[in-house]
Amino acid sequence: MLRVLSLNVWNDSGPWALRAERIRGWIERLSPDLIAFQEVLQSPQRDLARELVGHRGYHLAFARASGFWKSPEESFGNAIASRWPIAKTDSLPLFQKEGDHETRVALLCHIESPHGPLVFSSTHLNWKFHHGFVREKQVVALADFVRGQRVHRAFPAIIAGDFNAEPDSDEIRYMTGRHSIDGRSVYWNDAWLVAGRDGDGVTWSNRNAYAREALEPDRRIDYVFVDYPLRDGRGVIESCRVVANDERAGVWPSDHFGVYAELRTDPL
Repeated sequence: MLRVLSLNVWNDSGPWALRAERIRGWIERLSPDLIAFQEVLQSPQRDLARELVGHRGYHLAFARASGFWKSPEESFGNAIASRWPIAKTDSLPLFQKEGDHETRVALLCHIESPHGPLVFSSTHLNWKFHHGFVREKQVVALADFVRGQRVHRAFPAIIAGDFNAEPDSDEIRYMTGRHSIDGRSVYWNDAWLVAGRDGDGVTWSNRNAYAREALEPDRRIDYVFVDYPLRDGRGVIESCRVVANDERAGVWPSDHFGVYAELRTDPL
C-alpha cells in the first residue's frame, strides 16, 4: 500500500510544542509514505515540517506562499515529506483577488518511489466563505499544473491539501467531474468519496476547541485526490479516514483534522 497523509498544521498557533508532539504521535502511528502539510512556517531559525518529521528519514520540500503575518521574516506555505528521494520540485502561485493579501501556492514533487515515478502535490486554497470564485480559478490552474507534469503510465498523480471548500461547492465538483468551469472539466477521485470510512469525513469540526473559536460550521474541506488508477489496479483507493482528530489533556493536534488514504501498489 501507498500511505498518504494530508494535514493543515495551523502554523505555530496555540500550544505549539504540545501540538507538535501530538502530530508526531500520529505520524508515528500512521507511518505515511507521503505527507502534504499546509500552513508550514520556515525560516533560517526553524522549519516546522522538519520539527514534525524529526529524524524519521523523510525527504522534505517547501513552497512559500507569503510572509507570516505574525513574523513577516518567516515564510508561510506548504511542505511535502516523502519517504523516498525527491527528484524535482516545482511550485505554482495561485490566483489572488486584486487587493487581497491572502496568497496561496501549490507545491509539486516528482518522487522516485519503488512503485515508479510519482507526482505528488500539496496545496492550500483561499479560506474566505465568499471567495468561491477565487477557488474556482485556483482549482482550474492546480489541475492543469499537476496534469501537465504527470508521467505517462506511471503511478497515478496525487493532490492533497486544504481546499477550504465543501464537496458540493463548484470548485470541488469541478475536481470530481461534476461541474465545468469556462467550458472545461477534469476528473480526480476524491479518496473519501471513493473509500471513506468511520463517519462523515468532516475535517473542520466544532468538536475541536481550536476550530470552535472561529464560529464556523462543521464541514469537510481537506482532501486527497487521486488520478485514474492504472489498468492493472495500481492506484486504486483502498481506504480513507479522518485522522489527527482526538484530544488529549486539552490538546488537539491542529485546528483541522487530517485525511489519510491508502492506495493499492500491487497489480490486481
